[in-house]
Formats: sequence, C-alpha cells, structure tokens
Amino acid sequence: MTSIALFGTSADPPHRGHAAVLTWLAERFDHVAVWTANNPFKPQQTELSHRFRMLDLLVSDVAAPPGRVQVHPELSHLRSIVSIERAKQHWPEARLSLVIGSDLVAQLPTWYRAEDIFAAVDLLIVPRPGHPCDAAGLEFLRQRTGVTVAHLPNPVDTASSDYRQTCDDLALTPAVQAYLDQHHLYPCPENSRKTLIPSSQNLP
Repeated sequence: MTSIALFGTSADPPHRGHAAVLTWLAERFDHVAVWTANNPFKPQQTELSHRFRMLDLLVSDVAAPPGRVQVHPELSHLRSIVSIERAKQHWPEARLSLVIGSDLVAQLPTWYRAEDIFAAVDLLIVPRPGHPCDAAGLEFLRQRTGVTVAHLPNPVDTASSDYRQTCDDLALTPAVQAYLDQHHLYPCPENSRKTLIPSSQNLP
C-alpha cells in the first residue's frame, strides 16, 4: 500500500526546520504532500500566494527523488479534516499519516472533528525542542489511531516566529531568503538582525 505523509504548515515563512523534516519524511514515505493554509490562531499572516511560492522554492531544494515531495495547493484549508478528506479523495487506496509537532499533542483532541481525523489517518509526531511528548497525551491518541514518534538525527531548533522576530538569514534557505527580499516580506529593523537564539516557540 502506498504510504503518504500529509504535511500542512502555516509556513510563514518556511525555513530550514521544515526542510529537515521534509527530507526525513522523503526517506520513509512513498510521497510527501505539503501545503500551507491560514491558521485561525495566528493574526496578520502573509498572503497564501507568497507562502505557496516559498514552499515551492523550499521543496525544490529538498534532497529527495523527483516527485517524492510535492506542494499540493488543492489540500489547503483552514480545517485539517477537510484537507484530509481531500487527500483521501485524491489517494483513495493510500495509507495516510498526518504529521504534527509534539507541541500539538495535547491540543489535537480539541480540533474540529477530531474523532474523524483519528479515524482517517495515522499520526506522526515530530518532536519540537522545549516540547517533550506528553505521555498521557500520546496514550490518549494511541487509543484512537496509530501513532509514531519521529526521531530526527539532527533536529533544527528554529521556527517561523523566530525569523519574524530576529530576521536571521541563517534560518532560511537562500532561495526563500531571496524571494522574501525581492518581495519585501517580513520587514524588520536592521538592528534586529542577529544570530537566532534557540527558542521554545512552537508555531509552524
């Protein structure tokens, strides 16, 4: 059975941490479907058209067989269950795994139609620095669906929110950095440019 990882992220902007996760997924799944969508918990988000273009640039730099990792705008939706249902229509015979960060383990049961999510997909939990997997939360999820905790050898401790606060060029790939410079995205004072400090911020 074809295995597909579903990787939805706000990607505001997409960064090297996203690229590291995508590279890891590409080694373990037949296909990695990537998209961005607006997050109801995040105000003042960059236009989706820009975020999709930056995702395209990021994915083009991921070391993976051609077509293994692809951006799928048709999966984009505010609700994760809608994205999942669209994926099931597109790949009706595939085994789907929804990729989430460890910071969302406790939150996931409160998502819209959470029980339908559990019935439709397995879960792949990507550990986030500062957010260890909660044992009780994992057990709750395991009672409802298949759960795997990823073990990335060299996790990148950065987040989109880190870049928006520091404008640290090292957080981004050269292609993404060039795009946002070209389109004047994420402006910040020059004196805020500094080496990225590891943060517990967990926004994707």
